[in-house]
Amino acid sequence: MFTNMIAFSNAKINIGLNITSRRSDGYHNLETIFYPVKIYDAIEVVESDKFVFTSSGLAIPGMLEENLCIKAYQMIASDKKLPQVAIHLHKNIPIGAGLGGGSSNAAFFIRLLNAKFQLELSDDDQTAYARLLGADCAFFLSNKPVFAFEKGDRFEKIELNLDKYFVVLITPPVHVSSGEAYRGVKPHLPTGDLRELLKLPIEEWKKLIKNDFEESVFNNHLSIRGIKSDLYDAGALYAAMSGSGSSVFGIFKSEVKLDALEKANQVFYGI
Repeated sequence: MFTNMIAFSNAKINIGLNITSRRSDGYHNLETIFYPVKIYDAIEVVESDKFVFTSSGLAIPGMLEENLCIKAYQMIASDKKLPQVAIHLHKNIPIGAGLGGGSSNAAFFIRLLNAKFQLELSDDDQTAYARLLGADCAFFLSNKPVFAFEKGDRFEKIELNLDKYFVVLITPPVHVSSGEAYRGVKPHLPTGDLRELLKLPIEEWKKLIKNDFEESVFNNHLSIRGIKSDLYDAGALYAAMSGSGSSVFGIFKSEVKLDALEKANQVFYGI
């Protein structure tokens, strides 16, 4: 969503994640469902006499020049006439948690630049820029549930609405890098089609919809395995790790309060 020249970029969760094969370019082919959730960062951009990037909220690891908002600005500025800007990013979406926060920031920032400076970038133009920044980045431009495949950058629209359920997300104080997660997986063909499995009652997802990253990540981080078990113990209809971790979400039939999990983790209710 936008207000003035501030964008509020949201997170996503993965429902099911199958690593199907290794690609010749070093990436992996996968199949997953991207579903947008109501956890937000805020991005502001104003014209400035010099290029400035600042942030608040959660600390952003890594080199400043690797931030995807900066890369997005540089890419578009190489093709379009852009003034110098001051960018401020307030981070609230947990980092290294499988929620796509950085990709979402970049996608919303592309839309923000297009709106503020009347660049007249088409949807296809914006998608082309986004796909250069990350496999899941273009998803956040449409921000609707999709079946994602190939590198996770090709999308097929699906019908999925969890509004009648109560979704809780738990983020432990653990960072799981994509490299760590991928090192532990063995690609394989899935036994079922995620698009068809989603049509089953949610109570049946537990037996049929898996995240291939869970086995290796759970072996390395027992606390994340424990969170999934705790969610089922609390009555979740379905629980799973999102993406390559470390966040775990639970889908409940009605509102719950998970006081015990709040003691050591960040808990987002009703996302």
